[in-house]
Order: sequence, then structure tokens, then C-alpha cells
Amino acid sequence: MVEIFLKKKFLVDNLFGLVDIHNHILPGIDDGAKTVEDSLDMIRGFSQIGVTHFICTPHIMHHHYDNTPGTIRGAHELLLESMENTELSEIKLDFAAEHMIDDNFEAILEKGEVLGLNRQHLLIEMSYLQPAFNFDLAVEKIFSNNYFPVLAHPERYMYFHQKYGKYAKMKAKGIKFQLNLMSLSADSYGSGVQKVAQKLLQDDLVDFVGSDIHNVQQLERMKEIKLNNGVLNRLMPIIEHTIETFY
Repeated sequence: MVEIFLKKKFLVDNLFGLVDIHNHILPGIDDGAKTVEDSLDMIRGFSQIGVTHFICTPHIMHHHYDNTPGTIRGAHELLLESMENTELSEIKLDFAAEHMIDDNFEAILEKGEVLGLNRQHLLIEMSYLQPAFNFDLAVEKIFSNNYFPVLAHPERYMYFHQKYGKYAKMKAKGIKFQLNLMSLSADSYGSGVQKVAQKLLQDDLVDFVGSDIHNVQQLERMKEIKLNNGVLNRLMPIIEHTIETFY
């Protein structure tokens, strides 16, 4: 048991330079940071482990978090102003959104009211309760609008766990997968999610990683995650690919 424990390494010791493409750092507009001070505390915590480049991705979710490019830009500007003349002034802070595939998604896509991670990639999610009824059509329209869809935390959609072949079918359509780093610990979302996260890594189905951190407490839990060499060896190229794609 002691030997097994010693072979594991802290995840965060391998995240230096990561571009965190999925987080809820912007203050006051979704279920993430509530105040500017919350945001600053999260950024300080990340900077301690060498993560200093963020693409902030608040939810756009109809009837829950009805954010727009305007509300997100406003929160981003507020946070940037609060970082001026502090030790965080050199942090690179961009913004995008995590788009729920719901009954309003196609409308905002057609109106150009989505926010890509960059000019090529659009972060999307589904309900944890059931697949989006319009998912396939939404994906087609994302491609027709010259984006690659990036599905956030595919390992967390438990309705796919017993239909594992669905993941390969989505990949075959060109959908990219963003794994939550927190999913690599059973303490975060449960052992079922952890096992699927590791299997997705093993099967080379993951394209990018992100933290999906909503608060300082989650960040502190992430700092405690330890991984064996096998998982780390599969994870490191994906971390590098994330940096190369979004830096």
C-alpha cells in the first residue's frame, strides 16, 4: 500500500502553463464566483500552481443564466479593472462562454450571440438529466457556422456510461471532448465519473482539459488530487495540446 501511494503524483504539479479553457471565475453572472473578491481569490489560488492564463466561460443557459456577450464582457471588464495595480496585473484573462444546448441555443447561434473559445472552437454542454433532443441538429449548425463543437465534461453525462459506444460516435462526427480535471478523482463527482474519465483517456478520446472550477473550495480539492504514472502519461499530451491550441 505504501509503494502504491508513493508512486502517485500531485496533479497540480503538472499544470504549469496550462490555459484553463473552462472555469467560472467571472463574478456574479452564474453559479461560479459571486463577488470580485471571490474571483481574485480563485485567480490567486491558480497562480500558485502556475496557471496564469484563463478563458473564462460563464454559462449561457436559457431561463437560468441568460447571459449575453454584453453581460459577460461587462463582468470581464469589471474583473480586469480590479486586477489593475495588483500582483495579478500580468494574468492573461480572456472570455468566452459555456453554451447549454437547449431550446434557445440555435437562435443565439444564428444571431451571432455565441462566444467561442477562439475563432475555431465553441464550448457546449448538455443537461446532466438527459441528452439534448436537438443535439445532433445543433452540432450540424455549429459546424455550418465555422466552429468545432467542444463538448464540456463528457464523462459527467451518466446516461452515456452504459452506452459507452456513443462517445466514439460523437467523436466520429467531429465533436471534440474537454475533460474536467476534477473528474480524475472519485471525491469530485463519484467513482463512476472517474472511471469513465480514465477510460476516455485510455481510448484517446479526449482533446482538451479544463478545470470547471466554480469556487476556491473546489480549487483546494483539486490541489489534493494524486494520479498514478499511467494516467499522467496519457494526460500530459492533452495538457500540451490544450496549451498549444488556446495560448
